[in-house]
Amino acid sequence: MVTTLCVHRQTSGTSFWEASILYVKEPTAWERTIVVAGLPFSLFNDQLLAIFVKSHFQDIKNEGGDVEDVIYPTRTKGVAYVIFKERKVAENVVRQKKQRLAKKAGNAQLTVSHLSEKVFNSVKALLDLSVFRSQIVLERLVTDLKKKIPMLHFSPLEPSGKIHVEGSFLAMKRLNESLLLKSTHLLQRNRKIMNEGEKWKRQSPQRSLQKSANSVTTLGTLVPKSARGGEMLVLDTDVFLYLKQKCRCYETTLNRFHIQTQERVDGELTTLYLKNAHADSQPSNTWHVKELIEEWSQGLHLELRKEMFHLGGMGSREKRNIQWACEKVHSRYRKVLINFYRTHIDIIGSSSDTYLFKKEVMKLVGQKVS
Repeated sequence: MVTTLCVHRQTSGTSFWEASILYVKEPTAWERTIVVAGLPFSLFNDQLLAIFVKSHFQDIKNEGGDVEDVIYPTRTKGVAYVIFKERKVAENVVRQKKQRLAKKAGNAQLTVSHLSEKVFNSVKALLDLSVFRSQIVLERLVTDLKKKIPMLHFSPLEPSGKIHVEGSFLAMKRLNESLLLKSTHLLQRNRKIMNEGEKWKRQSPQRSLQKSANSVTTLGTLVPKSARGGEMLVLDTDVFLYLKQKCRCYETTLNRFHIQTQERVDGELTTLYLKNAHADSQPSNTWHVKELIEEWSQGLHLELRKEMFHLGGMGSREKRNIQWACEKVHSRYRKVLINFYRTHIDIIGSSSDTYLFKKEVMKLVGQKVS
């Protein structure tokens, strides 16, 4: 089971997470970056503060927009860097005289300014990929990373599983995100296999009395028979539903490579099984499609935001009104995914679309946006 990812950073005295180390081949990145000071670092841990910062600056009510990345912690306590996808959003945010975090985030008064242009040509890192050895072939992992992030330079893979990597700040950030996503998927898959194994044992008490060699539950016994011999991946359910229903590339790619799929939804996680539809198809097709889906999933995970209408305590008429309003507004926001459930309605899309969508729905039903 993957539990650790070791990354040793060498940046010539500059913090690996410092936002002034910008991608030399993308000189406009600094124009989309702001410096945020005044974070209540003594009240929350680093991860929670980064979440608060991203939520604040992607909210249209704060003149924000789509956030590409939040860099925190940095070498200076209480200071974060926010990289927007559009320069004009960064400019709008800086023009605001006052920025204050939400009450739940400490209601802190923030100081916001533009990042000055500083370009750092190279960031070096020593990666220990040995933690993946029991799950995947390391040589294949390195090959995949080279394809996904061609601007990085990789040294030969050492027998110990270590490898030296050099490249720009943003390229190294993408590498870090790719490895974390890979480790998360493997961890989720292993947990699911363990849970399924326990369930299988409880349902088959007689089998548990057999010899140990026959009582071991392998991955093959947990995968549906019709999907064996293929690939399996675990995705966030909301991300998968959006990918399947709103991204034409998903069905197009499955048809192009003749891939059959089976889905198993388990709350917030969806397990997807991929298999060649034709016996004479290339075995590598399923692996290639799996890579594409993982890449799309990673991108959507960073871009999507979910709003929700809670229906608990409402009468039938109120519920019908909200559903009617959602369907009416949806004609103007085709990129938004609406999922109707008995207790709530999910609205999934970009930060700006979901905010405006909910605002219009609440206006139609005569309520204010909370």
